[in-house]
Amino acid sequence: MRIRIDLAYDGTDLHGWAVQPGLRTVQGDLEAALAMALRVPRIGVVCAGRTDTGVHARGQVVHLDVDDEVGAGSAGRSQDPPLEALVRRLNGILRPDVRVRRAVAAPAGFDARFSALWRRYEYRVCDAPYGASPLRRRDTLAWPRPLDLEALRAASARLTGEHDFAAYCRRKEHATTVRAVQRLDWRRDPDGVLVATVQADAFCQAMVRSLVGALLVVGDGRRPVDWPGSLLSRRERASEITVVGPHGLTLVEVAYPAGGFAERAEVTRRLRA
Repeated sequence: MRIRIDLAYDGTDLHGWAVQPGLRTVQGDLEAALAMALRVPRIGVVCAGRTDTGVHARGQVVHLDVDDEVGAGSAGRSQDPPLEALVRRLNGILRPDVRVRRAVAAPAGFDARFSALWRRYEYRVCDAPYGASPLRRRDTLAWPRPLDLEALRAASARLTGEHDFAAYCRRKEHATTVRAVQRLDWRRDPDGVLVATVQADAFCQAMVRSLVGALLVVGDGRRPVDWPGSLLSRRERASEITVVGPHGLTLVEVAYPAGGFAERAEVTRRLRA
């Protein structure tokens, strides 16, 4: 039985997604809670996107495989359906900064990572002279200079489409840095906070924070509008780019096809190779 879990977390006190010895991580907390709730020695999960230290999520998706009898027995003494009871048990075990939003039986062939069509992130930036609101300081970057929304939008338009984003990525051996950015735009919310929305089939490490860092120096007038796009011609990481802090970044949504999950996963695996 494969189970899909939708997850949200405040990444401030977490050392990213992946398990690390001696450190608190999202995967570590979730797997420990699942083992306790399902009364098994150990269980592994697969996520849609590995978030870095300090990055938040409100739309993370994971899957796990359990024996049918384990899944059916996850309700314990509860009268609720087993997976609804599992959500209650998990949220009773997990710390308040990690929340399981739902757990459902996954359709045939579903893979949280490889079946995904795209991931969408948002990055919040406040350019007010007094800095970020105290109530949002954990998920909003304070920028010390005024930002021009139209300049941010114009520079962002040059970065959409399929490109080699080597200048914006921390390269991994034998991994491609070609990505298809479907959406990269900015808005200014009623509270004055600027929000970048970045959507792609997948991202390489530090890519979103590098893109935002390159765009912000255009927004505050220190670089021309065409500078971020000009870096796409490079095949190595651009040292001039400042990678902005992780706390402004949130994984907000992961999209999947209506069906054909296994076929989508196979396509994705070929692309990543």
